[in-house]
Amino acid sequence: MSVTKFVGQYHIRSYECDRNNNLRILTLMNIFQDMADNHAQQMGVGFEYVSSHRLAWFGSNYLLEIDRLPHIHENICIQTWPSEQRRIGAIRDFEVFGEDGKSIIRASSQWILIDVDRKRPVSLKDYLPEYTTINKHALIADFSPIPEAKENINNYEFKVRFDDIDVNKHVNNAVYILWACEAVDPEFRLSHNPQRINIAFKKEGYMGEKIRVVTEQNETHTFHSIYAFGNNNDRELARIGIEWVSNNYK
Repeated sequence: MSVTKFVGQYHIRSYECDRNNNLRILTLMNIFQDMADNHAQQMGVGFEYVSSHRLAWFGSNYLLEIDRLPHIHENICIQTWPSEQRRIGAIRDFEVFGEDGKSIIRASSQWILIDVDRKRPVSLKDYLPEYTTINKHALIADFSPIPEAKENINNYEFKVRFDDIDVNKHVNNAVYILWACEAVDPEFRLSHNPQRINIAFKKEGYMGEKIRVVTEQNETHTFHSIYAFGNNNDRELARIGIEWVSNNYK
């Protein structure tokens, strides 16, 4: 199957923005997931197809490079495409263009196809219809390991909410970046925006579980290790590294 870029036009609404009038990272990640899902459906490898074969897509990594976040009431264009296919992983890229047509965000993501009964990755070529990729990257990403955070600020603890759970019955990937950002000092966030975000997903989180976000901050870099804990079932769910840049908001 021949593949072309999937293009979406979005108008940034007021309720999608933070107090600095910027699009929330959580919403940006949800838009990426929505576009990936729609494109996969168009390609014949989407949610319905994999579910009918007792398979599921698992997003294992994201890398984002942000020149600036979209502003309130801005009209943006987002493109996504499969840029590479590996033995057990598919690379999907994204690029966001501002109202002036300039590229403002570039991202790359890695997706693994999982056998839901065996809880193991499977070969894409053995289980999916054949499709082509577009040999172009919005962002070169090797998805290098993220160091485990060593606590140097207070832990952030809470329980997984019902609305954190997605159609796959576990915590939606976009929620983890929200948890990481919530662990950062609010005064710091008022004067800084994320410039580069590296995310590695490790395990699934479930409704009602206790969550601990361990955060280490070195000037404008924060590292986050996110754990589910309690009932002798401690496990690391994700690691996130964020590079922040000063903004001009007061």
